[in-house]
Amino acid sequence: MPSPQQTRAQASAITSGRADQGTEVSPTSQLRTLFDRPRLSPGQRRIAQYLIEHLTEAAFLSITDLAERVGVSQPSVTRFASAVGFSGYPALREKLQTIALGALPGGPAEENRGNELQAAVDAEIENLENLRRDFADPGRVIEIGRTLAASVPLTVLGLRISVSLAEYFGYAARRIHPDVRVVTRGGSVAYDALLQSREAGGSWVLAFSMPRHAQETLTAVRVARGAGLKVALITDLALGPLADEADVAFATGTGSRLVFDSYAAAGVMGAALLQAMTDADPERTQARLDEYEQVADQHQFFLRD
Repeated sequence: MPSPQQTRAQASAITSGRADQGTEVSPTSQLRTLFDRPRLSPGQRRIAQYLIEHLTEAAFLSITDLAERVGVSQPSVTRFASAVGFSGYPALREKLQTIALGALPGGPAEENRGNELQAAVDAEIENLENLRRDFADPGRVIEIGRTLAASVPLTVLGLRISVSLAEYFGYAARRIHPDVRVVTRGGSVAYDALLQSREAGGSWVLAFSMPRHAQETLTAVRVARGAGLKVALITDLALGPLADEADVAFATGTGSRLVFDSYAAAGVMGAALLQAMTDADPERTQARLDEYEQVADQHQFFLRD
């Protein structure tokens, strides 16, 4: 009898192709597209990040208030508006208001929104809804899944708070991929692992970087690129130095309502890439899952439900 992983591998392949033109695009995705400019200065990137994280409030701020919130000058805000294709801040704000009004939920009144734990769940639901809209066209996920599946060895990098995401991905990827190397220590240990992976024939690294973003993650990504490895990045924003260094970045929201962030959308993004890797080589996937199930039964790895 097939295991749950085998059943899902057989039945849940991603279907390529864009949904119909009426498919809704998430506000976060709209802003990332709007602000995706390679020549933004660090100050302009701070403005973009603030607008993405505080859209429904920031879209109605005056230029003075926005500059004060971000910690930049008013001329910097004006230059930012011009850099992202608008005649000035009023035109940019009008566009932001259009996006923000479309993002406002028609849900219950403020007093009925529940407690902080429920609000944290609501925030993660919104992150997942945004990710669902991003998945309307799964082509990029399918493409990167194929390249990760073809990279032997495949290196998975996650440092500090991102260790758990990297270990989850690596644990699952080993069921379907012949050589997965998980790197969870920075510094020279990470450098050695990345260089050895390249020397062994690897071509890709999958990196996780959740806030607070570690300087050592950025350094490791640069080492990987310098060694000739390509980098796919799962992070919380598609703007900033880490995203700039990566060959491809998948931006997913994080839950930030509690003391420590939660990463529901990042976990689903990782699972989607695992699915794409599974679909990329179904014969190898099935053979490896069959072999693993035999070993698991022989050594009684799992309790019988």
